[in-house]
Amino acid sequence: MLDDQIQIGIVGTGYAAKLRAESFGRDERSRVVAIAGHTPEKTATFSQTYQAQAVDSWQQLVAREDIDLVVICTINSDHGAIAKAALQNHKHVVVEYPLALDVAAAEEIIALAKTQNRLLHVEHIELLGGLHQALKQYLPQVGSPFYARYSTMNPQRPAPRRWTYNQEMFGFPLCGALSRIHRLTDLFGTVETISCQNRYWGTDPESFFQVCLCTAQIRFTSGAIAEVSYGKGETLWQNERKFEVHADKGGLIFDKDDGVLIQAEETTKIEVGSRRGLFAKDTGMVLDHLYMGTPLYVSPTESLYALKVADAARRSAQIKETIVM
Repeated sequence: MLDDQIQIGIVGTGYAAKLRAESFGRDERSRVVAIAGHTPEKTATFSQTYQAQAVDSWQQLVAREDIDLVVICTINSDHGAIAKAALQNHKHVVVEYPLALDVAAAEEIIALAKTQNRLLHVEHIELLGGLHQALKQYLPQVGSPFYARYSTMNPQRPAPRRWTYNQEMFGFPLCGALSRIHRLTDLFGTVETISCQNRYWGTDPESFFQVCLCTAQIRFTSGAIAEVSYGKGETLWQNERKFEVHADKGGLIFDKDDGVLIQAEETTKIEVGSRRGLFAKDTGMVLDHLYMGTPLYVSPTESLYALKVADAARRSAQIKETIVM
């Protein structure tokens, strides 16, 4: 627990970094002092906006003595290396999921945080959002779940040449988009088996792709089965964000921001809270934890378990066999 204002260093200049910088800037307990980005020009502009110093590299940022907390908002493939280096320099760490694309690296980082007695917070704001909170609230009313389906499809024409469309930088789809798995493990518990198929279209020599589609079937130790689908790119034709749960006493259907509870006697509309303001909420909880010791809403171990499931999906797609967890 801290008494003095906490000094923040941010790695990244994208959307998540912007929301983090704004949130820390609004809280008198924190101050953004340095930012490391991908290009000097964008980093300089971003830093000026938040009255922070632009630094040449994340390696320089994590070594600075005037930084207490490093916030990692950059490409997925760099998360692990930056988090490890920050902890080795005795910094607290906040990192957007995934903690790392490699399970062994993630395990090593979690162990290092414990050794260094530093905060390691892997952001999973999907757990704070209106959809997930509604799922948690109404799930007991439908009895024992036996089937769930979670599908997110994002048509984009043309596909942007961004890191999120690069196999190496983003990682295997269900690892890079780890929230798809973590939402399921948070709701339904431990996994027994997973079977997965994954395909890319239009991949160039630098690993940028035009389309990806990943589907997995997960059997939980409770007996429930979930199907998760994640796709984005040029040859998907309908935007979809749908989550449904079927149980012995009813069902829950969420289609974008509309939700219903279906039971034998009646169908009830569910109000789904907004997704706005979740980064600010997460940031405030991090500062509350550092200053007052209040518990956070998710642990690195829970994020690690979701990553293990996602990595099992990767191996299943690779060898074309079901993986037993």
